[in-house]
Amino acid sequence: MKRRLFAALLFLFLLTGCGGEMVPPPPEEPDLPPAETPEAPPEEEPEPPEDPEEAALLALLEGMTLEEKVGQLFFVRVPAENAVEDVMTYHLGGYLLFGRDTQGKTANELIQTIASYQAAAELPLLIGVDEEGGTVVRVSSNPHLRSKKFSSPGKLWKQGLDALLRETREKSILLKSLGFNVNLAPVADVSTNPRDFIYDRTTGMDAEETADYTARVTEAQSFYGLGSVLKHFPGYGNNKDTHTGVAVDERSMETFLEQDFLPFQAGIAVEETVWPSGELRRLRPAVLVSHNIVNCMDPNLPASLSPEVHRILREDLGFDGVVMTDDLAMDAVRVYAADGNVAVMSIQAGNDLVVTTDYRTQIPRVIQAVKDGALEEEAVDVAFLRVLRWKLELGLLERTEEGTLRYAL
Repeated sequence: MKRRLFAALLFLFLLTGCGGEMVPPPPEEPDLPPAETPEAPPEEEPEPPEDPEEAALLALLEGMTLEEKVGQLFFVRVPAENAVEDVMTYHLGGYLLFGRDTQGKTANELIQTIASYQAAAELPLLIGVDEEGGTVVRVSSNPHLRSKKFSSPGKLWKQGLDALLRETREKSILLKSLGFNVNLAPVADVSTNPRDFIYDRTTGMDAEETADYTARVTEAQSFYGLGSVLKHFPGYGNNKDTHTGVAVDERSMETFLEQDFLPFQAGIAVEETVWPSGELRRLRPAVLVSHNIVNCMDPNLPASLSPEVHRILREDLGFDGVVMTDDLAMDAVRVYAADGNVAVMSIQAGNDLVVTTDYRTQIPRVIQAVKDGALEEEAVDVAFLRVLRWKLELGLLERTEEGTLRYAL
């Protein structure tokens, strides 16, 4: 009896707790969802397949000597003597033909001359000419090649779009048939003042119309596989002739942003063209940089030798194609070249192609600058790859089934 009473009192004590309040029973545990299987870590994205053309270009780069790579950066005036031999000796990237080289020749003679240059080349040559129309006509000034000179940009633009496209088509077909693959045109400079040095080589119109002209000519030349060269970046304006001396451009950056850059941007935007075969091909234009000193960009160096001007072209305008100098033999740059190493300075500034008459002196100096450490070999490699990409886009090189590049001519 006493044991039963004690058990009952113990039970009441446990229910009321020390304070005398009723202690509720422990809550029931809720039903928990089944434990989730931990997620496996996400699989790493597979690396995109390597661009076969880029791989072929890099493989070609790896197999080239320093001398061969440097030679490919030179787009030079055809010498009066030993032109075929120099292609091999200096591993030249290309030849520019002037009136002296076309004068008096028949079409067949010029074709054979250019073919002899190409036959001597380890890699296909850029064969260029200034056939702007009007005052600069290296080919159509020869009556054996065309009965009359091609019209100036200003005259054509005034005649209307049909006339412009018709003559650009004829010009492109003629140049290609003779063996040229690059025309150093269109002139993208904006000039509305007949007293400007550059005026006769331009449309003579404002920035918007010049931009339209530049895009139309670039696209039309690309359609026939002819490389275009937009010139003279960052815009010639009203500056004097740099063939004979230094020209200093005092205009503001706002002027370039609102006017002079527009035609270059329009030409740069023309990247892909449907070729006559129906194939969509990428053929970017190149850009030629002037020797003007543009104070708002770099008051100390001509544009062609200025890293800042090239930064603006690359970064601000987003251009990733070939950049070339104006002729480095001009008086406007000689005084700025340290110890005469003007080609070294031009590559350091960011040019890919060196346009010069004095290549027999300048090529050895570039090679020596790399060996001495004054010029990074990486800068040569970057420029070399851009030049080779352009040659590939121009159809001068082609990729084999094995993934290598070969001469396509």
